[in-house]
Amino acid sequence: MKKHERAAVVLERLNAHYPEPPIPLDHSDPFTLLIAVLLSAQCTDKKVNEVTPALFAAGPTPEAMAALNENEILSHIRQLGLAKTKSKNVHKLAHILVNVHAGQVPASFEELEALPGVGHKTASVVMAQAFGVPAFPVDTHIHRLAQRWGLSSGESVATTEKDLKKLFPKDSWNKLHLQIIFYGREYCTARGCDGTVCPLCRELYPRRRKPVEWKKA
Repeated sequence: MKKHERAAVVLERLNAHYPEPPIPLDHSDPFTLLIAVLLSAQCTDKKVNEVTPALFAAGPTPEAMAALNENEILSHIRQLGLAKTKSKNVHKLAHILVNVHAGQVPASFEELEALPGVGHKTASVVMAQAFGVPAFPVDTHIHRLAQRWGLSSGESVATTEKDLKKLFPKDSWNKLHLQIIFYGREYCTARGCDGTVCPLCRELYPRRRKPVEWKKA
């Protein structure tokens, strides 16, 4: 099976399996989504969803968040990894949104990536899920599965993103990246599948017997 054929099978199977994948991080608008994605670095979505209700109650808008000091923000997110750094970034980010962007989350990759604590992946999630702009955020699940499915060499996260964008229709990106994440969590897990176990790995590579060694992000 050639690479583009494998991609077509992946798209068909995941569309059938996850026709309307939900956004994993709880949010109510672009600002709360941006903060939630920032907080999710090196942390599970489940844990982020546990702490953000209290944080967003205290700072539901950029103006309200900017009115909090770093320690107040930290008190709400202390359970998360890198909490001190994240509290500083959230504080600075809120001030920038208020003072530079009139209290609005900018709808461009360049402006988002200029914000404290916001890298390309975070900006891609916000552009895709808040503004509907085609993007393909690559997390650890997508990076792993792209290699197991023979869709990317996995040399880097940037390489994986570039390879997947070439293989899949642009209008599928925003849904597909979520579908792959859910599949990676449920079936093709880091330890539960080695490239020979889950249904899609077996379908794409029916003769594969050796485990696939994948390059971590």
